[in-house]
Amino acid sequence: MKKIILFLALCGCAFTVSAQSKFEQDRQAIKSLAGYYKVTFNYAETFATDTAYKFHPRYNSWAYEWAIVVEDSPKKIAIQHLLVVGDSMVIKHWREDWVYEQPTLLSYEKDNTWKKVTLKPADVKGRWIQKVYQVDDSPRYESIGTWVHVDGRHEWQSKTDSPLPRREFTKRSDYNVLNRGNRIYLTANGWMYEQDNNKVVRGTDGDKIIAQEKGYEEFTKVDEAKFAYAKKWWAGQQGYWVDARAAWDAVFAKNATIKLSGKIDGKLLYEQLFALAERSEKEKWSSDKNKEETIKVINNYVNAS
Repeated sequence: MKKIILFLALCGCAFTVSAQSKFEQDRQAIKSLAGYYKVTFNYAETFATDTAYKFHPRYNSWAYEWAIVVEDSPKKIAIQHLLVVGDSMVIKHWREDWVYEQPTLLSYEKDNTWKKVTLKPADVKGRWIQKVYQVDDSPRYESIGTWVHVDGRHEWQSKTDSPLPRREFTKRSDYNVLNRGNRIYLTANGWMYEQDNNKVVRGTDGDKIIAQEKGYEEFTKVDEAKFAYAKKWWAGQQGYWVDARAAWDAVFAKNATIKLSGKIDGKLLYEQLFALAERSEKEKWSSDKNKEETIKVINNYVNAS
Protein backbone atom coordinates (compact mmCIF):
# COMPACT_ATOMS: atom_id res chain seq x y z
CA MET A 1 0.00 0.00 0.00
CA LYS A 2 2.85 2.39 0.86
CA LYS A 3 4.41 1.73 -2.54
CA ILE A 4 1.10 2.55 -4.28
CA ILE A 5 0.71 5.78 -2.30
CA LEU A 6 4.31 6.76 -3.09
CA PHE A 7 3.75 5.98 -6.78
CA LEU A 8 0.60 8.13 -6.90
CA ALA A 9 2.37 10.96 -5.10
CA LEU A 10 5.24 10.86 -7.57
CA CYS A 11 2.80 10.87 -10.48
CA GLY A 12 1.07 13.90 -9.00
CA CYS A 13 4.37 15.71 -8.62
CA ALA A 14 5.39 14.86 -12.16
CA PHE A 15 2.08 16.18 -13.48
CA THR A 16 2.49 19.44 -11.54
CA VAL A 17 6.03 19.96 -12.81
CA SER A 18 4.87 19.23 -16.36
CA ALA A 19 1.98 21.70 -16.08
CA GLN A 20 4.25 24.39 -14.66
CA SER A 21 6.76 23.77 -17.41
CA LYS A 22 4.09 24.19 -20.09
CA PHE A 23 2.80 27.38 -18.43
CA GLU A 24 6.31 28.85 -18.29
CA GLN A 25 6.91 27.88 -21.91
CA ASP A 26 3.76 29.78 -22.80
CA ARG A 27 4.91 32.83 -20.89
CA GLN A 28 8.36 32.81 -22.45
CA ALA A 29 6.89 32.46 -25.95
CA ILE A 30 4.61 35.45 -25.36
CA LYS A 31 7.42 37.58 -23.94
CA SER A 32 9.51 36.66 -26.99
CA LEU A 33 7.10 38.73 -29.07
CA ALA A 34 8.63 41.87 -27.55
CA GLY A 35 11.71 43.42 -29.11
CA TYR A 36 13.02 45.66 -31.89
CA TYR A 37 11.73 44.73 -35.32
CA LYS A 38 11.40 45.50 -38.97
CA VAL A 39 7.87 44.41 -39.88
CA THR A 40 6.80 43.49 -43.41
CA PHE A 41 3.07 43.39 -44.24
CA ASN A 42 1.85 41.26 -47.14
CA TYR A 43 -1.83 40.61 -47.89
CA ALA A 44 -3.57 39.14 -50.93
CA GLU A 45 -7.16 38.20 -51.66
CA THR A 46 -7.19 34.57 -52.77
CA PHE A 47 -10.74 33.35 -53.45
CA ALA A 48 -14.30 34.56 -54.00
CA THR A 49 -17.44 32.52 -54.66
CA ASP A 50 -18.92 35.24 -56.88
CA THR A 51 -17.17 35.07 -60.26
CA ALA A 52 -18.03 38.74 -60.84
CA TYR A 53 -16.09 39.83 -57.75
CA LYS A 54 -13.11 42.02 -58.60
CA PHE A 55 -10.11 41.21 -56.43
CA HIS A 56 -8.59 44.22 -54.75
CA PRO A 57 -4.88 45.03 -55.16
CA ARG A 58 -2.39 43.26 -52.95
CA TYR A 59 -1.14 45.16 -49.94
CA ASN A 60 2.61 45.34 -49.27
CA SER A 61 4.32 47.60 -46.79
CA TRP A 62 6.95 47.66 -44.05
CA ALA A 63 7.85 49.60 -40.91
CA TYR A 64 10.09 49.60 -37.86
CA GLU A 65 8.32 48.63 -34.67
CA TRP A 66 9.33 48.44 -31.03
CA ALA A 67 7.27 46.02 -28.91
CA ILE A 68 7.60 46.65 -25.16
CA VAL A 69 6.43 44.52 -22.24
CA VAL A 70 4.49 47.08 -20.17
CA GLU A 71 2.94 44.61 -17.73
CA ASP A 72 4.20 41.22 -16.59
CA SER A 73 2.28 39.30 -13.95
CA PRO A 74 1.95 35.50 -13.76
CA LYS A 75 -1.32 35.34 -15.71
CA LYS A 76 -1.12 38.54 -17.75
CA ILE A 77 1.48 39.94 -20.13
CA ALA A 78 0.83 43.25 -21.91
CA ILE A 79 2.92 44.31 -24.92
CA GLN A 80 2.75 47.83 -26.35
CA HIS A 81 3.79 48.36 -29.98
CA LEU A 82 5.33 51.65 -31.14
CA LEU A 83 5.65 52.51 -34.82
CA VAL A 84 8.93 54.28 -35.59
CA VAL A 85 9.13 56.54 -38.64
CA GLY A 86 12.57 57.91 -39.50
CA ASP A 87 14.73 59.30 -36.71
CA SER A 88 12.26 61.67 -35.07
CA MET A 89 8.71 60.37 -35.31
CA VAL A 90 6.97 57.78 -33.13
CA ILE A 91 3.34 56.67 -33.24
CA LYS A 92 1.73 54.75 -30.41
CA HIS A 93 0.54 51.67 -32.31
CA TRP A 94 -1.53 48.64 -31.27
CA ARG A 95 -1.34 46.79 -27.94
CA GLU A 96 -1.77 43.11 -27.15
CA ASP A 97 -2.66 41.76 -23.72
CA TRP A 98 -2.26 38.04 -23.10
CA VAL A 99 -4.43 36.73 -20.26
CA TYR A 100 -4.41 33.15 -18.97
CA GLU A 101 -7.65 31.25 -18.39
CA GLN A 102 -9.90 34.32 -18.36
CA PRO A 103 -13.59 33.29 -18.23
CA THR A 104 -14.92 36.19 -20.34
CA LEU A 105 -14.16 37.57 -23.78
CA LEU A 106 -15.22 40.67 -25.75
CA SER A 107 -16.80 39.42 -28.96
CA TYR A 108 -17.09 41.74 -31.97
CA GLU A 109 -20.50 41.89 -33.62
CA LYS A 110 -20.55 44.70 -36.23
CA ASP A 111 -20.86 48.48 -36.45
CA ASN A 112 -18.13 49.09 -33.85
CA THR A 113 -20.00 47.06 -31.24
CA TRP A 114 -18.53 44.46 -28.86
CA LYS A 115 -20.36 42.24 -26.38
CA LYS A 116 -18.93 40.43 -23.38
CA VAL A 117 -19.50 36.67 -23.48
CA THR A 118 -18.87 34.10 -20.76
CA LEU A 119 -16.83 31.03 -21.67
CA LYS A 120 -17.20 27.55 -20.23
CA PRO A 121 -14.48 26.48 -17.75
CA ALA A 122 -13.45 23.62 -20.06
CA ASP A 123 -12.99 26.10 -22.92
CA VAL A 124 -10.52 28.30 -21.03
CA LYS A 125 -8.44 25.72 -19.19
CA GLY A 126 -4.79 25.99 -20.19
CA ARG A 127 -5.57 28.63 -22.83
CA TRP A 128 -4.61 32.25 -23.39
CA ILE A 129 -6.81 35.10 -24.62
CA GLN A 130 -5.03 37.60 -26.84
CA LYS A 131 -6.71 41.00 -26.49
CA VAL A 132 -5.81 43.38 -29.29
CA TYR A 133 -6.41 47.10 -28.80
CA GLN A 134 -6.42 50.02 -31.20
CA VAL A 135 -3.97 52.91 -30.96
CA ASP A 136 -6.20 54.71 -28.42
CA ASP A 137 -6.54 51.51 -26.30
CA SER A 138 -10.15 50.98 -27.36
CA PRO A 139 -11.03 47.36 -28.23
CA ARG A 140 -10.28 45.77 -31.57
CA TYR A 141 -10.68 42.01 -31.09
CA GLU A 142 -10.15 39.21 -28.59
CA SER A 143 -9.57 35.53 -29.29
CA ILE A 144 -8.60 32.43 -27.35
CA GLY A 145 -6.19 29.65 -28.18
CA THR A 146 -3.62 27.19 -26.85
CA TRP A 147 0.13 27.69 -27.12
CA VAL A 148 1.74 24.55 -28.54
CA HIS A 149 5.40 23.68 -28.02
CA VAL A 150 6.46 20.63 -30.03
CA ASP A 151 9.39 19.61 -32.25
CA GLY A 152 11.08 22.94 -31.61
CA ARG A 153 8.00 24.90 -32.73
CA HIS A 154 6.17 27.43 -30.55
CA GLU A 155 2.84 28.57 -31.94
CA TRP A 156 -0.67 29.74 -31.06
CA GLN A 157 -3.85 29.73 -33.17
CA SER A 158 -7.32 31.21 -32.90
CA LYS A 159 -10.35 32.43 -34.84
CA THR A 160 -12.38 35.56 -34.13
CA ASP A 161 -14.28 38.48 -35.66
CA SER A 162 -13.01 42.05 -35.83
CA PRO A 163 -13.70 45.40 -37.50
CA LEU A 164 -12.13 46.03 -40.89
CA PRO A 165 -8.33 46.17 -40.82
CA ARG A 166 -6.69 49.58 -40.68
CA ARG A 167 -5.44 49.20 -44.23
CA GLU A 168 -9.05 49.01 -45.51
CA PHE A 169 -11.50 50.61 -43.09
CA THR A 170 -11.33 54.01 -44.83
CA LYS A 171 -11.37 52.47 -48.32
CA ARG A 172 -13.94 49.65 -48.24
CA SER A 173 -17.67 49.57 -47.57
CA ASP A 174 -18.54 46.30 -49.33
CA TYR A 175 -18.04 44.23 -46.15
CA ASN A 176 -18.36 45.00 -42.43
CA VAL A 177 -16.66 42.16 -40.50
CA LEU A 178 -13.26 40.51 -40.84
CA ASN A 179 -13.37 36.89 -39.65
CA ARG A 180 -9.75 36.30 -38.68
CA GLY A 181 -7.85 33.05 -38.65
CA ASN A 182 -4.80 33.91 -36.54
CA ARG A 183 -1.57 31.95 -36.29
CA ILE A 184 1.42 33.28 -34.37
CA TYR A 185 4.70 31.39 -34.30
CA LEU A 186 8.27 32.11 -33.30
CA THR A 187 11.02 32.11 -35.92
CA ALA A 188 14.81 32.07 -35.76
CA ASN A 189 14.94 35.87 -36.15
CA GLY A 190 11.67 36.97 -34.56
CA TRP A 191 8.11 35.86 -35.18
CA MET A 192 5.39 35.55 -37.80
CA TYR A 193 1.74 36.56 -37.65
CA GLU A 194 0.01 34.50 -40.34
CA GLN A 195 -3.65 35.04 -41.20
CA ASP A 196 -6.38 33.25 -43.14
CA ASN A 197 -9.22 35.76 -43.22
CA ASN A 198 -12.79 35.87 -44.47
CA LYS A 199 -14.26 39.22 -45.52
CA VAL A 200 -17.86 39.05 -44.34
CA VAL A 201 -21.08 40.97 -44.92
CA ARG A 202 -23.04 40.57 -41.68
CA GLY A 203 -26.71 41.45 -41.80
CA THR A 204 -30.08 40.40 -40.43
CA ASP A 205 -30.01 37.25 -42.59
CA GLY A 206 -26.62 36.13 -41.30
CA ASP A 207 -23.11 36.16 -42.76
CA LYS A 208 -22.01 36.17 -46.38
CA ILE A 209 -18.34 35.74 -47.29
CA ILE A 210 -17.41 37.91 -50.27
CA ALA A 211 -13.70 37.07 -50.37
CA GLN A 212 -10.93 35.22 -48.59
CA GLU A 213 -7.50 36.63 -47.85
CA LYS A 214 -4.02 35.42 -46.92
CA GLY A 215 -1.81 37.60 -44.76
CA TYR A 216 1.75 37.54 -43.46
CA GLU A 217 3.17 40.01 -40.98
CA GLU A 218 6.81 39.08 -40.40
CA PHE A 219 8.65 40.57 -37.43
CA THR A 220 12.44 40.40 -37.96
CA LYS A 221 14.85 41.55 -35.24
CA VAL A 222 16.94 44.62 -36.03
CA ASP A 223 19.56 46.77 -34.31
CA GLU A 224 18.28 48.40 -31.12
CA ALA A 225 20.20 51.58 -32.03
CA LYS A 226 17.46 52.50 -34.53
CA PHE A 227 15.10 53.15 -31.63
CA ALA A 228 17.05 55.73 -29.60
CA TYR A 229 14.53 58.51 -30.25
CA ALA A 230 11.60 56.14 -29.59
CA LYS A 231 13.01 55.34 -26.15
CA LYS A 232 13.22 59.03 -25.27
CA TRP A 233 9.70 59.65 -26.58
CA TRP A 234 8.17 56.70 -24.72
CA ALA A 235 9.85 57.72 -21.45
CA GLY A 236 7.74 60.89 -21.51
CA GLN A 237 4.52 59.21 -22.66
CA GLN A 238 4.33 55.90 -20.84
CA GLY A 239 3.04 57.33 -17.54
CA TYR A 240 -0.06 58.75 -19.18
CA TRP A 241 -0.85 55.50 -21.01
CA VAL A 242 -0.61 53.47 -17.79
CA ASP A 243 -3.42 55.64 -16.45
CA ALA A 244 -5.34 55.53 -19.73
CA ARG A 245 -5.32 51.72 -19.58
CA ALA A 246 -6.69 51.90 -16.04
CA ALA A 247 -9.47 54.21 -17.23
CA TRP A 248 -10.38 51.79 -20.03
CA ASP A 249 -10.28 48.82 -17.63
CA ALA A 250 -12.94 50.53 -15.52
CA VAL A 251 -15.13 50.94 -18.62
CA PHE A 252 -14.66 47.28 -19.64
CA ALA A 253 -15.34 46.01 -16.11
CA LYS A 254 -18.74 47.63 -15.67
CA ASN A 255 -20.24 47.26 -19.14
CA ALA A 256 -21.44 44.17 -20.99
CA THR A 257 -21.74 45.99 -24.34
CA ILE A 258 -19.51 48.67 -25.81
CA LYS A 259 -20.27 50.66 -28.96
CA LEU A 260 -17.78 53.24 -30.24
CA SER A 261 -18.78 56.44 -32.02
CA GLY A 262 -16.90 57.94 -34.95
CA LYS A 263 -15.91 61.60 -35.10
CA ILE A 264 -17.14 64.02 -32.45
CA ASP A 265 -16.53 67.72 -33.07
CA GLY A 266 -14.52 66.70 -36.09
CA LYS A 267 -12.10 64.48 -34.18
CA LEU A 268 -11.69 60.73 -33.72
CA LEU A 269 -11.14 59.22 -30.29
CA TYR A 270 -7.45 58.53 -30.87
CA GLU A 271 -6.85 62.19 -31.79
CA GLN A 272 -8.38 63.28 -28.50
CA LEU A 273 -6.39 60.84 -26.38
CA PHE A 274 -3.12 61.52 -28.20
CA ALA A 275 -3.65 65.22 -27.43
CA LEU A 276 -4.25 64.41 -23.76
CA ALA A 277 -1.02 62.40 -23.66
CA GLU A 278 0.91 65.41 -24.98
CA ARG A 279 -0.73 67.76 -22.47
CA SER A 280 -0.10 65.36 -19.62
CA GLU A 281 3.59 65.17 -20.44
CA LYS A 282 3.96 68.92 -20.92
CA GLU A 283 1.92 69.98 -17.87
CA LYS A 284 3.10 67.16 -15.58
CA TRP A 285 -0.38 65.86 -14.74
CA SER A 286 -0.89 63.57 -11.78
CA SER A 287 -2.15 60.02 -12.20
CA ASP A 288 -5.57 61.05 -10.92
CA LYS A 289 -5.70 63.93 -13.40
CA ASN A 290 -4.77 61.59 -16.26
CA LYS A 291 -7.58 59.19 -15.40
CA GLU A 292 -10.13 61.96 -14.83
CA GLU A 293 -9.49 63.64 -18.17
CA THR A 294 -9.31 60.35 -20.04
CA ILE A 295 -12.61 59.07 -18.66
CA LYS A 296 -14.30 62.32 -19.72
CA VAL A 297 -13.17 61.83 -23.31
CA ILE A 298 -13.90 58.08 -23.43
CA ASN A 299 -17.44 58.63 -22.15
CA ASN A 300 -18.10 60.98 -25.09
CA TYR A 301 -17.28 58.22 -27.59
CA VAL A 302 -18.50 55.06 -25.87
CA ASN A 303 -22.13 54.04 -25.77
CA ALA A 304 -22.00 51.37 -23.08
CA SER A 305 -24.50 49.18 -21.31
